[in-house]
Amino acid sequence: MAVKEVYWHLPGFCYFRLLNQVLINLMKDYPDKFRDGYKVGSVYGTFPGAIWNGGRAVFGITGKNDIESILKIYNSRNIPVRFTWTNSLLEEKHLQDTYCNLIMRMADNGLNQVLVNTPVLEDYIRSTYPKFPVISSTTKRITGVEGVLGELQKDYYLVVLDYDLNHNEEALKTLEPYAGRIELLVNEVCYPGCPKRAEHYRQQSQMQLEFDVNTAFPCPNNTQERSFAECKKRPAFISNEEIGEYIDRGFVNFKIAGRGMPINYVEESYLYFLVKEECREFIRGKIDGLFEQFKKAQQTQRRR
Repeated sequence: MAVKEVYWHLPGFCYFRLLNQVLINLMKDYPDKFRDGYKVGSVYGTFPGAIWNGGRAVFGITGKNDIESILKIYNSRNIPVRFTWTNSLLEEKHLQDTYCNLIMRMADNGLNQVLVNTPVLEDYIRSTYPKFPVISSTTKRITGVEGVLGELQKDYYLVVLDYDLNHNEEALKTLEPYAGRIELLVNEVCYPGCPKRAEHYRQQSQMQLEFDVNTAFPCPNNTQERSFAECKKRPAFISNEEIGEYIDRGFVNFKIAGRGMPINYVEESYLYFLVKEECREFIRGKIDGLFEQFKKAQQTQRRR
């Protein structure tokens, strides 16, 4: 019996690009160390400073040559780059943004994808860049099954489920006929039923539009330890044992959260979800060793 292919969507195509590149190479070089059938379905995030970005504000700028180089890292391996174009405050006036349109033109090859939140940007992308698969974002905060069903009736490549529905058996049973088009967020750190989540997304969107690097959001979650071990205690967490049950029901797209989190949180998530338990220390050693080589190479370049 053939092993079912399962697709994992990884965070930070730009910010975590070295970690992601190392992981992807290790999955190719040591396939027996990773869970059977697991593939990288996409790497999501944004180039710094893009005002269409949402979910987490990311500041800075990426030059044209670097955009091309980063896209090539993933696309040359047939892995889509997925843009988090989920700023919930966008208006018509923002659609002609030079930087965001430059990114879209450079990535317009039929492989790369976009996550959307607002109709105004979704309509623009569908008409201007029709080759991009469009994905409905979890930032819409759709927590009712009827709302999810409504999204699934639309022309979305995938619909990312709100984490509050991860273990809602009634909802999952209703959604099973569409399981192949649903993506599950496995390691969300936010509180279940967080009443401030949608407000937090709006605040991050405002920060991105105004390049406001100083405004902090009064989130009670910020007082908690930001670690993968703590995340595993959250009710929305989907364990490896549970993932097998989801796969049996037809759910084959899983998203690893990590934007705005420390790199060690992301690395621990990768090791837990993607690597066979008995092989984790081996892969950890490979990752840490390659990072050390990279640091030494950087130091050598600085001395020249």
